[in-house]
Amino acid sequence: MYFWPQNASMSKILLLGSGELGKEFTIAAQRIGQTIIAVDSYKNAPAMQVADSFEVINMLDGDALDAIVDKHKPDYIVPEIEAIRTERFYEYEKQGYTVIPSAKAANYTMNRKAIRDLAAKELRIKTAAYRYATSAESLEKAVSEVGMPCVVKPLMSSSGKGQSTIKTKNDITKAWQYSQEGSRGDVAEVIVEAFVNFNYEITLLTVTQRNGETLFCPPIGHRQERGDYMESWQPATMEATHLKTAQEMAEKVTQALTGSGIWGVEFFVADDGVYFSELSPRPHDTGMVTLANTQNFNEFELHLKAVLGLPIPEITQERIGASAVILAQGESQNPTFEGLETVSGAAKCDFRLFGKTTSRLHRRMGVVVTYDSIESSVSEVTKKARTLADSITIKL
Repeated sequence: MYFWPQNASMSKILLLGSGELGKEFTIAAQRIGQTIIAVDSYKNAPAMQVADSFEVINMLDGDALDAIVDKHKPDYIVPEIEAIRTERFYEYEKQGYTVIPSAKAANYTMNRKAIRDLAAKELRIKTAAYRYATSAESLEKAVSEVGMPCVVKPLMSSSGKGQSTIKTKNDITKAWQYSQEGSRGDVAEVIVEAFVNFNYEITLLTVTQRNGETLFCPPIGHRQERGDYMESWQPATMEATHLKTAQEMAEKVTQALTGSGIWGVEFFVADDGVYFSELSPRPHDTGMVTLANTQNFNEFELHLKAVLGLPIPEITQERIGASAVILAQGESQNPTFEGLETVSGAAKCDFRLFGKTTSRLHRRMGVVVTYDSIESSVSEVTKKARTLADSITIKL
């Protein structure tokens, strides 16, 4: 039996990171009477626009983070980004705070080295061959060991920042420089992954519950450019045996990390099987397709229920859907949107603008979602989402 925290049904949630995913989580939380304090490094971040209150701090400053926790004394601490002094979370747990999913999960998954070693070395889950590098010289050595082509990623980054593919020896120096520009936090190290000749990739949204079984959303397919997702669709078509393998891997790694919440677990599916790729301990960007009501609960509602310990009996697919991002094509201090009438006038379609007050090249500014009945064509729904997203232009 679950007992709500003190003050009946009202909990105080400290949201660390206030982007578009945090904004949708905040909206879901406020629908059932929760209080959100949104924290980020700049004012008027998307989640701050709908939160009860906000704080602006450098979350890589451990003392500043400690001060915010002590000031608000939240029932739940919910990270939404990577660039946080996550080692402080262990102390918060000792003080009686609940970190989502857990201090261990936040620390391991905010750093690609920790989560990859856990999966490959401790849990013996299938991954691409990999090495680490801390300089351009050691990167050259790592590339020679894993072979070309290979992928270089900062240990701490998101949305493809700092990620590149090395195809020739001439790419190595450039890849190192780009990785340092895109790294979040103060970690200079990178992971070098052998290229997996995969047929497709999926996100398996996995929900771990405080007092219930682990649940899985229908698999989400996605397409990336520059390491960032462009479109996602649900469900992704895949063999039942591959889906079962992915679910077993996801359950194994989330159980090892401990805690309650939704996890975005990414996999490559190749001719020789399923490869674990990455994991995020929070709602996933590709999961924005669930805003099309493809499921009985979208990913933000599922995360909230798991955070609060509310039981989730099942996750069901209600209809097919797709999402396509709206990208900025340049820098602006006052971006405005044109073409919304076209999207609004389309059947079985919706959109979200994230409320970001500035734009830069390829910055994600919004998303279009489309949907149809279960029997409809996923590829056609995805094509429609992309076409409608491309019909929106951002004036700079």
